[in-house]
Amino acid sequence: MKFSIGGSLKLAFRPWVEGLENIPAEGPAILASNHLSFSDSFFLPAVLDRKVTFIAKAEYFTSPGVKGKLTAAFFKGVGQLPVDRSGGRGAGEAAIRSGIEVIERGELFGIYPEGTRSPDGRLYRGKPGGLARVALATGAPVIPVAMIDTEKVQPPGKIVPKMIRPGIRIGKPLDFTRYQGMEGDRFILRSVTDEVMYEIMKLSGQEYVDIYATAAKRQIAEAAKAAEAKKKAEAEAGKAAGKHADKGKAETAGA
Repeated sequence: MKFSIGGSLKLAFRPWVEGLENIPAEGPAILASNHLSFSDSFFLPAVLDRKVTFIAKAEYFTSPGVKGKLTAAFFKGVGQLPVDRSGGRGAGEAAIRSGIEVIERGELFGIYPEGTRSPDGRLYRGKPGGLARVALATGAPVIPVAMIDTEKVQPPGKIVPKMIRPGIRIGKPLDFTRYQGMEGDRFILRSVTDEVMYEIMKLSGQEYVDIYATAAKRQIAEAAKAAEAKKKAEAEAGKAAGKHADKGKAETAGA
């Protein structure tokens, strides 16, 4: 997959990379990245010599149609782990166990702390569960990663990518072994997550928003729905006013 899709991506888009020296040649590490586009999971593994295993939502493996089959083939081909996000806490625990298993094999584990793609290009609050718990349970270093302009390559909902050169900026490893064994402390989990998000913010240059991206998406959807309802109401009011005016003209003409 690296030689086929990875090679083609590098040739076609020529992604620039800074900080490759921060990726260890061997041994486990956690790559914590911002998440701007579906293509993030393509570009980051493509520029690294080592395999990166991400946890991916189960829908990527079960979507119908040609695009769905191609997507499933890619994720299976690069060894990504499907996680059913509809299962609540059980799904989260499964994701954490999967991450720990990857680290225990001495491999690279990739995770998006925001939990979902940014709806507007800004950086949102990291979820304290997966990233921090895997880091504290294993003692593996956390390497912050910033994807740059990937949302411009493939905006949400677009199938055909634009030929824009994206970038990847890789930060220095963060050591959280001082907290190892404290993964049950929610304050420690929040502290670790916030420290990682701060480093990602510095690398990416994104504006930081201290709410979860899922909440932001709900707010955007609700605002769009309200705007559409207002537009519809105004249109209906305009029609009613027009009918009233026409009726008044007709009555005047009859008089």
